[in-house]
Amino acid sequence: MQLNILDYSFIVGYLLLTLVIGLWFSSRASENVGEFFLSGRQLPWWIAGTGMVATTFAADTPLAVAGFVAKNGIAGNWVWWTFVSGGMLTVFFFARLWRRAEILTDLEFIELRYSGTAARFLRGFKAIYFGLFINAVIIGWVNLAMFKIIRIMVPELNPEVAIVILVLLTTFYSGLSGLWGVSITDAVQFVIAMTGCIILAVLAVHSPAVVSAGGLTKALPAWMFDFFPTFTSSTSGKSITGAVALPFISFAAMAFVQWWSSWYPGSEPGGGGYIAQRMMSAKNEKHSLLATLWFTVAHYCLRPWPWIIVGLVSLVMFPDLPMNQKEDGFVYVMKAVLPPGLKGLLIAAFLAAYMSTLSTHLNWGTSYLINDFYKRFLKKNETEKHYVRVSKITTFLTAAFALYITFFVLDTITGAWEFIIQCGAGTGFVLILRWFWWRLNAWSEITSMVAPFIAFTWIRLFTSITFPFSIFVIVAFTIATTLIVTFLTPPTETAQLETFYRTTRVGGVLWKKVSINLPDVAADSGFVMLFVDWALGIIMIYAILFGTGKFIFGDILQGSLFLGAGVIAGSLIFADLNRRGWNNLN
Repeated sequence: MQLNILDYSFIVGYLLLTLVIGLWFSSRASENVGEFFLSGRQLPWWIAGTGMVATTFAADTPLAVAGFVAKNGIAGNWVWWTFVSGGMLTVFFFARLWRRAEILTDLEFIELRYSGTAARFLRGFKAIYFGLFINAVIIGWVNLAMFKIIRIMVPELNPEVAIVILVLLTTFYSGLSGLWGVSITDAVQFVIAMTGCIILAVLAVHSPAVVSAGGLTKALPAWMFDFFPTFTSSTSGKSITGAVALPFISFAAMAFVQWWSSWYPGSEPGGGGYIAQRMMSAKNEKHSLLATLWFTVAHYCLRPWPWIIVGLVSLVMFPDLPMNQKEDGFVYVMKAVLPPGLKGLLIAAFLAAYMSTLSTHLNWGTSYLINDFYKRFLKKNETEKHYVRVSKITTFLTAAFALYITFFVLDTITGAWEFIIQCGAGTGFVLILRWFWWRLNAWSEITSMVAPFIAFTWIRLFTSITFPFSIFVIVAFTIATTLIVTFLTPPTETAQLETFYRTTRVGGVLWKKVSINLPDVAADSGFVMLFVDWALGIIMIYAILFGTGKFIFGDILQGSLFLGAGVIAGSLIFADLNRRGWNNLN
């Protein structure tokens, strides 16, 4: 596909814009590590929340969603829609707590909450494991997705060279500007990426192939447009209607267990990683809550519909694509329907999605390596300028390691998504409960990280249990083992628990043993209504998600009913927040 001068103008203009933003914020980010990693805790909710959305909108995300749709219809998206419950839990129970903790990274939480050698080891180990190794694998996935897009859309370019150049450019501006530049470019990149995908979806449904077939609803079988999965009691997934039915136990694993039990980047139970970073960078607790709420709404309700539509169109335009290439249909639709000029805009949109994810992961991973390893264990008493300078160097080294993983390691990894889900199964139990139960200690969290690997290895070597059924076994083993270790090991020191409770004011009956000695601490209360808000939030997200879809496919009545339910649920949430004085959050 040949690009013209207008196409290249969009691409070059976008790249120059990101570079200018990075240079603009470079001096501000260089003041101290608080500015470099948390934007001085001054981000408004809409910038912090949009940054979360932009980061999870990677170059591979639209392709993955198109693949789900092409294989299993719209209902195939339940593989990630089930995480709504966890997202809403973060909004109402954890967003304010993360901001209130006044820590630089979520790993710093470990030594705020726990005490002793085990806590120091856990913090240092997680800094290297997640900040370098897991982070490099995630960046590698994103690099490979962009590699595929470049190879198909711009075959005249060498994709390896293009990826290296893009990584270097992103590393340059994120290393210069810290989270300030990353956050502002994230907002710009999200607008560009969403605009491009919406334009693509509109052009795709009006393409000659779809129009001549009478539209999507006539060109494809009715089951493709079902919003809810068809369940079967068997594990074969076969359906006489042509739909790929979902075994109920598979859905149950995702809907009722996976969202709270499994650690996964960007969907950590209780918040964590770069999601926690954005919550901690918000102006105050109110902005932290609103940022996470906006992220959840945009993540589930706004982003997926253009991708879903393009995925459906790809089935009409390219019905003979092999099953293992269904994701590529998204890129082939781009290539087929975009006129000159707009091709450059869509490539710029995917560059925006790709670079927003890459820049955030570089900044977040570096924050672990510097704050939770280098500063904590190697150089404790250096100047802020020193730590910022080392942070910039570490950003480049992390990027270089991620490129190595991309080109020399990652293509040997199969089933990586399932592997991470299973080897993090049960960890979420501790990540949530460590806030609300005083008795958990550092050994509890260490056990919750080790136990899934043991259970996963046993399942692979000695049983025929497959994913997602394995989730039930791994979670049960991990929780049981964690509780046993918790009661066999000493609790966290009382002074440390009291410091944590006084700092976070977390409240709750499971802190009564500690709170009884701290009568002056005005702890949180009203947990029953928080659970009500959580349930209303889940209703609101699904109602807006399905209502938007119904409108897109012409069902105005059902769309209005869904959206009306979403508005009512949202109004009740905000009424309760106002009643509890959320406008006075500090």
